[in-house]
Amino acid sequence: MSDPTEANEPVESTGGSAAERRVRVVLVDDHRMFRTGVQAEIGRTEQTGVEVVGEAADVDQAVTVITATRPEVVLLDVHLPGGGGVEVLRRCAPLMADAEQPVRFLALSVSDAAEDVIGVIRGGARGYVTKTITGTDLVDSIFRVQDGDAVFSPRLAGFVLDAFASTDAPPVDEDLDRLTQREREVLRLIARGYAYKEIAKQLFISVKTVESHVSAVLRKLQLSNRHELTRWATARRLV
Repeated sequence: MSDPTEANEPVESTGGSAAERRVRVVLVDDHRMFRTGVQAEIGRTEQTGVEVVGEAADVDQAVTVITATRPEVVLLDVHLPGGGGVEVLRRCAPLMADAEQPVRFLALSVSDAAEDVIGVIRGGARGYVTKTITGTDLVDSIFRVQDGDAVFSPRLAGFVLDAFASTDAPPVDEDLDRLTQREREVLRLIARGYAYKEIAKQLFISVKTVESHVSAVLRKLQLSNRHELTRWATARRLV
């Protein structure tokens, strides 16, 4: 996981314009240190105009905090315990559709996998940026999403254009399409080296359920063990 304070440049006020505007933001990411870093980087409201009004570490927390605070923009990680960013988007669909006070979502993820990008955009997110983004560019992206613009890190926009070029566009990865959302979450955690107990804790499920998901993934992908699974996931940049 990238250190948000390592690659980001200091956020400076550009002629006072950022400070004159205000945008209320909720941070959703399962890594507390990353949330702390983002908060420190962009949450200096007088300089950036960004007011962080809430944080969440999993799907249930996210839905609760977003519903309670009604921010203009949510910075949403793609891989979250409880169903992932797509599940947050699904459960917050009425808030996104509110004509008077819409909640808009900007995905902020370490992943630049095509299926992650397309998944959250189909779910209703207004943009997708990776965690290598600088603090200055992240603030700019937040305000652009607040204004209703679509924002993407370089090269990611191409995934979306290809996917939505026609209504009968082929799936990005036929093998991945065989997996359920939960199976994909387990796949990524296995590929990152998590033990079954750690995965169970992350996803709020039993170890036995994790084992069942792993067996299903191996069967669907026609792989023999977790080492082959890790190589498969790494080759597709899913880790």
